[in-house]
Amino acid sequence: MAALGWLTPRRRSATARSVLAGEAAAEAARKTSLQLEREREEEAARPAEAETPPEPEFPVVGDVRAAAFFDLDNTVMQGASIFHFGRGLYKRKFFQRRELARFAWAQAWFRIAGVEDPEHIQEARDSALSIVKGHRVSELMSIGEEIYDEYMADRIWPGTRDLAQAHLDAGQKVWLVTAAPVETATIIARRLGLTGALGTVAESIDGVYTGKLVGEPLHGPAKAEAVRALAAAEGLDLGRCAAYSDSHNDIPMLSLVGHPYAINPDTKLRKYAKARDWRLRDYRTGRKAAKVGIPAAAGLGALAGGTAAAVALHRRRH
Repeated sequence: MAALGWLTPRRRSATARSVLAGEAAAEAARKTSLQLEREREEEAARPAEAETPPEPEFPVVGDVRAAAFFDLDNTVMQGASIFHFGRGLYKRKFFQRRELARFAWAQAWFRIAGVEDPEHIQEARDSALSIVKGHRVSELMSIGEEIYDEYMADRIWPGTRDLAQAHLDAGQKVWLVTAAPVETATIIARRLGLTGALGTVAESIDGVYTGKLVGEPLHGPAKAEAVRALAAAEGLDLGRCAAYSDSHNDIPMLSLVGHPYAINPDTKLRKYAKARDWRLRDYRTGRKAAKVGIPAAAGLGALAGGTAAAVALHRRRH
């Protein structure tokens, strides 16, 4: 049997096997090391991807030279405040159904078209001025508080309200800027806990309305001038301020600040804002439905009769 030993494979010693395993591991390590080195070189040769810097915190806490300016109608509140105010005055018999029809038609147009129509706004404003003529300012302020609770409180956009609160929490002042009467705007600002309001000023003598305006309605470029004047008086840096609006009519005001926002924007403002990379927020549900929906869905159910009369009046005119 010993003579046949050469026919069977010789077993390596434990030492030899250990050496073989070590050599194999070393060779594999060398190969993988070279591969990893090549991968690192390739990675270093690739152009670095530009990292998107984190968006800075806004509003900046403690920046007292910054403030926020909010349009009112369809930005802070659904619909037009002057029309809600008109409903409240009609309920208190300040005017007759004929005037109600004018308010109802203008409000219906505002809700259906989704934009401010200068002709309708002016018509409603003229009606309001004639209605309040001879009444005391204090009387209208008191009634305005009641009307806010009845028709306006439930129409505040929660999303916009949160934006305003963020500025307040940051220690900044927040102002409404609107073509609505300054008395109405002031009531709304106070109820929302805002700093104050810029609005259209109706002339009064000895606390009694004369039925005239002081200057022009605070609309379009006039809003920008009001913001500019207030910023100068308050020592604000407009480049650090923010402005919010739904209407292309307010582009002058939005363009004045460093942080413009389009809120529930009309078609023209949406296009303008996207082209300039402005921030957009839309808190409406079913935007198309809001534009073509029936007036009753916009809170005019109580004015169905007045709206019908308004439609008839419009047809007679055309």
